[in-house]
Amino acid sequence: MNFQVLFPRALRCLSAWILFWVICPMLAAQHSAELGFTVLRTNLPGGRHANTRTMRAMVVSLDGTRQREIAADLTIKPDTWTQFAGWSPDGTRAIILSGWHSPENAAWEEEHKTFRFDAKTRLVDSLLVDVETGKRDNPTAVNRVSFYNTGLFYWPKEPNRLGFTALIHGESHPYRMDLNGANKVDLTSGAMGFTYGFSSSPDGKRVAYHKDYQVYVADADGSHATQVKTGNPFNFGPTWSADSRWVLFVSGEHHNCHPHVAKADGTGQRKLADRGGHRGVIQFLDVPDFHDGSSDTPCWAVDGHSVFYTAQVGESIELFRCALDGKPERLTTSSTGTLHYHPTPSADGKWLAYGSRLDGVRQIIARELATGREIQVTHLKAGTGAMWPHWRPAP
Repeated sequence: MNFQVLFPRALRCLSAWILFWVICPMLAAQHSAELGFTVLRTNLPGGRHANTRTMRAMVVSLDGTRQREIAADLTIKPDTWTQFAGWSPDGTRAIILSGWHSPENAAWEEEHKTFRFDAKTRLVDSLLVDVETGKRDNPTAVNRVSFYNTGLFYWPKEPNRLGFTALIHGESHPYRMDLNGANKVDLTSGAMGFTYGFSSSPDGKRVAYHKDYQVYVADADGSHATQVKTGNPFNFGPTWSADSRWVLFVSGEHHNCHPHVAKADGTGQRKLADRGGHRGVIQFLDVPDFHDGSSDTPCWAVDGHSVFYTAQVGESIELFRCALDGKPERLTTSSTGTLHYHPTPSADGKWLAYGSRLDGVRQIIARELATGREIQVTHLKAGTGAMWPHWRPAP
């Protein structure tokens, strides 16, 4: 027997088995991980509505396979659209915005370069859709309080409770309701002004929102609201750390604002990082858009000890991570003109999904944080774009 020939063959077989058992679980993990996102046309003539009415809610595996549309029948009616907006905590149901906008009002908005909201020309609801069966519920339509209902989320520690934001007489109000849409409760008294970013702390005890571009924190029932006093005219998009101790938001002036943090009681606010001239919005259309794009806000890392954000470096928008002690770390070094946007970490903290404009097309990218390895999740053609990624929680 020629051991000099046999041993290399055995070694090669052993190596092949090792690679099989190492690589296959990695491929399986990539296949099982999924993201929700929204795809839309970006270059249709006619302005904003001509393109936003093509928005469709999608789900795709991390490796780019199993891409499919969610609740496709919701877009049969002309001028209707869907947008992927989040997941249930167990990952079984998608939160889908379902909207309709009359073309006549859209034309008026395009002419006057501003929004006009009323119940005759718009309808937006937040639906819960079972991704596997297609079964859906529309809790915002039960005992309806508004024609425009967005920002739906599951209330932490209370699986049978939801939060959302309703537009009423031109003012937006944060609401709580039961999972089936019953017992809607306005968490404010009187008019609220322009409210955005309503969310609950992970322990379910506090809420945050911004009203007329000032950030507020309050108890879960809306009482004891406290303004986070930054001294800046523009404060936007508050979100909670995993331990419920901190609120992250951007603060400064419009188109010149930067990541800030404050304690859960509204005190101790401070600037965390600088965005280096980044205007804080990402254009998601290739035609003129009177609304100036989509807000590009920072997000918490899963451990709550650092945040991800985007900042301008030269002519590119790059990804950064910054610890709470204020030490920034640059994650990407891209070719001139590259734009990254909307970072969001996976639930296990191992991956970061984000949008990236590559060769003029907005795609979804996933980055393995430990190694820097990147996976291009979507492969869209020119004239289409992918926006607003959301990781599916593990069951």
